[in-house]
Amino acid sequence: MLVQREEQLTGLQEAFCACQERERGHVALVTGTVGSGKTQLLEAFGTWAVGAGGRMLRATGSTAENGLPLGVIGQLFHSALLEPAAAARIDELLRSAFDGLSEAPERPEEPFTGSAFWAKALHGIYTSLVDLADAGPLVIAVDDVHHTDAASWQCLLYVIRRLRRARIMIVLAEASMLRPTHPLFRAELLSQPCLSRFTLPPLTADAVACLVDRDAGGETETVTREAADRFHSITGGNPLLVRSLIDERAGGRGPAAGDAFDQAVLRCLYRHEPGVRRAAQALAVLNRAVPAELLGQLLDVPPDSTVPALRVLCGVGLTESGRLRHPRILHSILADMSAEERRRLHQRAAEVLHEHGAEAGEVARHLVAAAWTDAPWVVPVLQEAADNALFTGRPDMAATFLRLVTRVEGTPDRRIEATAMLVSARWQINPLSVNGHLSELVEAARTSGWSTDAALSAVPYLLWQGRADEAVKVAASTFDDFYGADTGRSRAMRLLLALSHPAQADLVREAADTPSREAIAPDAVRPTLQAVSVLDAALAPAPDNDVRAAAEQLLQRHHADDGALGLLTAPLLALLWSGFAARAAVWGDTLLARPAVRHAPTLRAIVRAVRAEAALRLGDLTAAEQQARAALEDIPEQAWAVAVGGPLGTLVGCATEAGRFADADRWLAHPVPAGTFHTPLGVHYLAARGRHHHAAGRPASAIADLRRCGELLRSWNIDVAGLAPWRLELARVQLDMGDRTHAAQLLQEQLSRPSGVDDRTRGRALRLLAATVGADHRRKMLAEAVNLLQGCGDRPELARALHDTSQMLQHAGDSARARLFVRRAHQLTRDTGVSAVRQPPVRREPAAEPASKEPERTVEEPRETDDEVLSEAERRVAVLAAQGCTNRQISTKLFITVSTVEQHLTRVYRKLDVKRRTDLPERLVAYEGPLAEGRVQRTEAC
Repeated sequence: MLVQREEQLTGLQEAFCACQERERGHVALVTGTVGSGKTQLLEAFGTWAVGAGGRMLRATGSTAENGLPLGVIGQLFHSALLEPAAAARIDELLRSAFDGLSEAPERPEEPFTGSAFWAKALHGIYTSLVDLADAGPLVIAVDDVHHTDAASWQCLLYVIRRLRRARIMIVLAEASMLRPTHPLFRAELLSQPCLSRFTLPPLTADAVACLVDRDAGGETETVTREAADRFHSITGGNPLLVRSLIDERAGGRGPAAGDAFDQAVLRCLYRHEPGVRRAAQALAVLNRAVPAELLGQLLDVPPDSTVPALRVLCGVGLTESGRLRHPRILHSILADMSAEERRRLHQRAAEVLHEHGAEAGEVARHLVAAAWTDAPWVVPVLQEAADNALFTGRPDMAATFLRLVTRVEGTPDRRIEATAMLVSARWQINPLSVNGHLSELVEAARTSGWSTDAALSAVPYLLWQGRADEAVKVAASTFDDFYGADTGRSRAMRLLLALSHPAQADLVREAADTPSREAIAPDAVRPTLQAVSVLDAALAPAPDNDVRAAAEQLLQRHHADDGALGLLTAPLLALLWSGFAARAAVWGDTLLARPAVRHAPTLRAIVRAVRAEAALRLGDLTAAEQQARAALEDIPEQAWAVAVGGPLGTLVGCATEAGRFADADRWLAHPVPAGTFHTPLGVHYLAARGRHHHAAGRPASAIADLRRCGELLRSWNIDVAGLAPWRLELARVQLDMGDRTHAAQLLQEQLSRPSGVDDRTRGRALRLLAATVGADHRRKMLAEAVNLLQGCGDRPELARALHDTSQMLQHAGDSARARLFVRRAHQLTRDTGVSAVRQPPVRREPAAEPASKEPERTVEEPRETDDEVLSEAERRVAVLAAQGCTNRQISTKLFITVSTVEQHLTRVYRKLDVKRRTDLPERLVAYEGPLAEGRVQRTEAC
């Protein structure tokens, strides 16, 4: 099936008809790129011509036979299927012609006329062809005529000059090449008056769609069109390449399914001169558009000679805008090259690009591919490229560059510097991969007296592995150089050590007021020091420190910097530990959406672990478990080292909240390094384990874990409930054991702390403290707890506070309001997936019970009927009425009649069991989330 070649086929058919009717010969020259469909066009025309009464002679030029005299002419006569006598006469004629060529000139492209034998042979070939045209028009078709031997060219031109009275049509097909193989012969051909030229352009997207549609197999038009557009984009409309993609798509499950396109690309290259193929290989190695001068240097040819090669590659559909059109084309070309060819080209590319001042990363990519480091400029370029890669969030590329640097013999200082950068890069990919290099850094630091910059850079990774003693030696060695050139870095490392291993803080911590200044002066210090200082402000809160503002300012400033992901884990943790779990969740999602996280699995895992804990504190158990599991999948569990307590503690908390105690026990069975319990994350893990022990009915174990939390936090002077609310959890255990006095002491102690009591902690503490006081104080405490917990987004604790409020109202005899709080609490437990808090059943008041007594309705299973639940329309009317709007104002705002408003309010009063309009705000507290703070105000519109 010919597509977008109808015009050319029609032109050939018209020329044949003219030849047949006027008995005059004609020449047609079909030009197109390799793979443009010339052969298919000749085949289609030949089939038509034979059907129209013509006779067809076919031949194909070839590079393998262009040195064989009269090779094409011999093909033509052999395709004629002559009688034996005629065939013998032709063979004799060709032999005599061949003998006459023994006196031919050395340059085959020059016409040869000096031999009588040759002249007689030319005339004999012509008359033989004329004889074949006696029965009807004779069509002579020569494909790939640019590969025809010189003698056959002379014969064809001899015939063409004498076509005026012969019914012979000659159709020649040629491909666009770097230069004509026989320029003199071609020049004479183009000057013939009986010549018609036909050009085969690339297929349009619509033409490709027709080809795809033919093999679509019942696919929708949209799917077919998408495939066609994709194929056109990949191939530029080259029919050979398009056909290979269609074949892959149609049959693409076999072992060679992906081979068709690769082979088509190579056919396009190998049917051209070697110069075209070399240019394509250079573009594949460079993988970018380059000027002709640079390409010429790479190939060691004059720059002007690369222009025709680029033009041919563009015409055949392999390049666009000076570079290879698609990665599949690049892969096909590279796969055809030997390893040595690729290495040699990469080395040459590195040299040429460096001479032209290319960016270091681009030069380094070729150096790595060539594994070449012989030039003196190589190491500085690789180190610069690695530094840029780290800055742009590509530790994988940085590690690749630095591995090559470490293989180069150089000065010890340079090697240590490269090793330090390599540790930083590889740690972001997998912390387990840095052990050997980290030990090399430590040994170098020990040899130099623990004062090298490289040793200082090892501090975070030593702390991650729990090697605090070595980190202390490095950090302490910089203390005397507090006013040195790089004080910001050394101060940041000392502060990081004090935060991650607080027991070592006295050895390295600076003045207590330093973090406060750093946290509020972002322009005055290094970002790393500021980030760590914000985290310190969260763990050692002071009244004049706005941790949330400082943390969010850092996140806002640097979240778009691809290389700053590691820096931002500190303010993210600061938000979480300061009680702003909702903001930590938002920023965690923002950071996880950055493209750079794909290349830094370790940093991605850390952000996911923080995001998981934030989700747990907000009651989103599904998201919390998903993120925590993903954090343990991003890097091996062993790679977490002492930080493994973070995600494991969150997973234990998720399972405990959901009532899946067996799952929690399985997570607790995972090994945790002893060094974990010297870190804040170890305390987080202990608190989660203690909470689980309490929920599973093991109070003694819970008390032991929670008291140990308190002892550690107080000894470290970072007793912050946002990290581990050990007093609240211990108070819960004491309450369940009946020791209200001890529980109240713990809760009062938590609430009376001068700083670090966030809204979530205060709300949880008030809810628990309400169980230890009288009814009058209990009502106020629970109301404030509900307000605080809803404001901070802690839905599980809000559900518990609503349950407690419901129980209090039931005991006070207000069953109607109690039912509203139960319903709201039950909805929260269903939404969050936390296990329900069991309370005594809430009964209706006797007057509200129907004649037939219903079963008791518990807190866990409040039955909601259409007669109890507000409809959406009723809810809107109730909210406006609670805000103080009159019936007419409500009707105007909601575009309903006053009568409809009155009907809705009648049903609202009945369902909420209220007698007066002024009771609506209080009853809606438990029913409406947005009104739960109890501050229903009259709007300006009302």
